[in-house]
Amino acid sequence: MPLLVEAVSVEFSGLKALDTVSLALHSGEIVGLIGPNGSGKSTLVNAITGQVRLAGGHIRLGDKHLSGLSPRQIALAGISRTFQTVRLFAQMTVLENIETAALAQGAGLAEARSLAHSLLADFALADKAEELANTLNYGDQRRVEIARALAARPKFLLLDEPAAGMNDAESETLRQLLAELPAQYQLGLLIIDHDMGLMMRLCPRLHVLAFGRTLTEGNAEQVRHHPAVIEAYLGQDHA
Repeated sequence: MPLLVEAVSVEFSGLKALDTVSLALHSGEIVGLIGPNGSGKSTLVNAITGQVRLAGGHIRLGDKHLSGLSPRQIALAGISRTFQTVRLFAQMTVLENIETAALAQGAGLAEARSLAHSLLADFALADKAEELANTLNYGDQRRVEIARALAARPKFLLLDEPAAGMNDAESETLRQLLAELPAQYQLGLLIIDHDMGLMMRLCPRLHVLAFGRTLTEGNAEQVRHHPAVIEAYLGQDHA
């Protein structure tokens, strides 16, 4: 059951933020979405998850049309996401943050708590369970946010800048964690990030946007050496 973005366009005040962008993401797959600032990456994730209205095109989860559904309906259909800015419930504990996501998807309290403890163990956060979310360091907050998204048991997980603000060691730890998610949780993973080292090592396939359009798509080596990508985004020092 793939997630299909089909010729999607989004307009803001008559200006096209996305122009007929198409992308397919399958279960078990990791796809990186890259491009310069303002290229439409976050807008595409917002379109998939119902935060912005489409001006054209369709988004489907298998045979189910997601276009026009509310963000909650899309989440219930199996699409979870994180945001550029961490959005944890600051005055709730780490455990409560994760439990809340499971409860929102219809899990009972005992099931939600069991799932939350399992995710905390997977993310090496078990010792933080009873700490308030706003007391954690930034890297831990990011991991809690991803764990919370997984508590909804999504078919597809969309991560917007998960490595933002991390140092090299934290970024590498995150890369190892993310690489295991598709097989461990039977999902497809779409990632936006400006950490090109992370993206090149993590993502078997990269989709490049520029000015709201698809510039190219391919594996890391194909993208790294694509002349238009070098010019538009990576810079000559990456050639």
